[in-house]
Amino acid sequence: MNRSAGSAAQPLPRSATDSRAHLLGLAGALMYVFLWASAYVPSKIGVLDSSPLWFLTVRFAIAGALTLALGFRLGGRLPAVRREWLAIGALGVLGNALYLGFTYEALRHLASGVGAIVASLNPLVLAIVAPSLLGERLTPLKIAGLLLGFGGVVGVMVARAGSGSANPSDVLLAFCGVIASVAATIVFKKFCGGIDLRITSGLQLLAASAVLVVPAAVFEGAPHAMASLRLGAAFVYLIAVISVGASLLWFWLLDRGEASRVSAFYFLTPIFGLFIAYVMLGEPVGARDVGGLLAIALGIFIVQRA
Repeated sequence: MNRSAGSAAQPLPRSATDSRAHLLGLAGALMYVFLWASAYVPSKIGVLDSSPLWFLTVRFAIAGALTLALGFRLGGRLPAVRREWLAIGALGVLGNALYLGFTYEALRHLASGVGAIVASLNPLVLAIVAPSLLGERLTPLKIAGLLLGFGGVVGVMVARAGSGSANPSDVLLAFCGVIASVAATIVFKKFCGGIDLRITSGLQLLAASAVLVVPAAVFEGAPHAMASLRLGAAFVYLIAVISVGASLLWFWLLDRGEASRVSAFYFLTPIFGLFIAYVMLGEPVGARDVGGLLAIALGIFIVQRA
C-alpha cells in the first residue's frame, strides 16, 4: 500500500487491516536492520582479505544480474522513460557505489564503535532534510525520539573498548557514506515511485558496479584476494542475503512509509551487532548495553508515534 509523505503523517484508522500492515512493516524493518547488522563481519573480511573496491564491484555485478534475472522471472518490467533510468542510476551510485565505497575504505582503520556511531547519524541527517525535500513533518516529539535513539547508540558504543578514538579522515569517509545513503533515500522517495522494485534493485546494483570499475582500477590496480573459505562464505552471504534480499526489503519498506520513520530503525544496527557478537563470539553484554537498548527502543517508539 503506497502512502504519500503527507498522508503518512496523518493519524490512520486502527482497523484490523491497518494493524496487520503496521505489524508487517515493523517486522520487515526489524529484519532489515538485523540483516544489515549481520553484514559487518563479512564486510570486514572482504576489506581485510581482498581489494575492497574490487570486492564491491564484483559483488554488485553478480547480485545485480541475479536480482534482474529474478525480477524478469517474476514478470517485472524495465523503466519506461529516461527519467526513471536516470533515477535508478543515481540510486545505485549513491546508495551502493558511494555509500559502501566510502564505508569500506573507512573500515580499513576505523574502530567498530566509532563506525557504528557515525552510521547511526543517518536518521538524524535524514530528519533534518526530510521537511524541505520530502515534505515530511519534523515535530518536537520526533526530534526528541531521534536524539534519544542516537543517545542510546552513543552510550552503548562509548562504553566499549576501541570506540573512544579514530582518525578524523576515516570518520569523514564514514560520514560521507552516510550522506550518500541519505541522498539515495531521497532519490528513491522523490523519483522512483511506481517503478518496479524487482527491476529497480537489480539495475541500481549493476549501475553501482559499473561506476566502481574505474576507481577500483585506479586506486587498487589489479584485483587480489586471499583465497579462503571465510572469504568465499562472506562473498556469497553479502550477495545473496544483503545485496539481493536486504536491498529488496529496504526499498519495499521505503515504498510503504515515511523515510524518516523507517530510517529510525537504523539505531538498532549496533545493538543487533552486539547480539550477534554475543551469540557467535561469546562477547559479554552488560547493564549499559541493556540501558542503551531501552533508550533506543523508546526513541524509535516515539518517532513512530510522533
